[in-house]
Amino acid sequence: MDDGYRVILSKCSSKRSVYQQRLRKTKREESWNHMAIHNGVSTRNQLLTAASNIVSEKGVSKLTLEAVANQAGVSKGGLFYHFPSKEDLVQAMIDELSIDFMNDIKNNLQAFHGKGQWTQAYVETMFMKVEDGLKMSSALFASMFTNPKLMEKAQLQYKELQDQIQNDQVDPVHSIIVRLASDGLWFAEMFGLSPLDKEMRDKVHSELTKLITKGSE
Repeated sequence: MDDGYRVILSKCSSKRSVYQQRLRKTKREESWNHMAIHNGVSTRNQLLTAASNIVSEKGVSKLTLEAVANQAGVSKGGLFYHFPSKEDLVQAMIDELSIDFMNDIKNNLQAFHGKGQWTQAYVETMFMKVEDGLKMSSALFASMFTNPKLMEKAQLQYKELQDQIQNDQVDPVHSIIVRLASDGLWFAEMFGLSPLDKEMRDKVHSELTKLITKGSE
């Protein structure tokens, strides 16, 4: 093998080595970025869960950034990275509530078709929230005592949902009665105002369903 050929092979080998090093570095950086994003989402969720638990178990007055950081096992710096202020934290709680609620509505919509489907999906979602233990109440309590204006986005979303229910191809009076009854069930549970046992809840659910069906005849 002559010297010129050896030089060419050496250069090719060197370039291949550099390329492989860059490729390994890129994959390593992508892995780090993925872990950072995953850990960031996980930490954010930990903080939101901790905030919700504090409100549910100890009351809104105990909801402080320090208490949330301690309960979540996160440093203050880690908390401030996600939520620079208490209002930011409460706003995130409300946004999470709205997203989860609308996702549940959309999932329940798949079980119904045609007239009254939005009203039926709403009833199913509200009764499901009662069964799940009213996790969403913490965000509402926190917003009322922190800054009621934080509810504006959720209020707009709820109005859009009300429009869907009121124009659900069934008697609009029936659909609104069903919606208000479902809301009433939820508030009774949230404030402990003579909440219904499961047997009576199931009977009310059945009657509300009949009212929706009657409105679509």
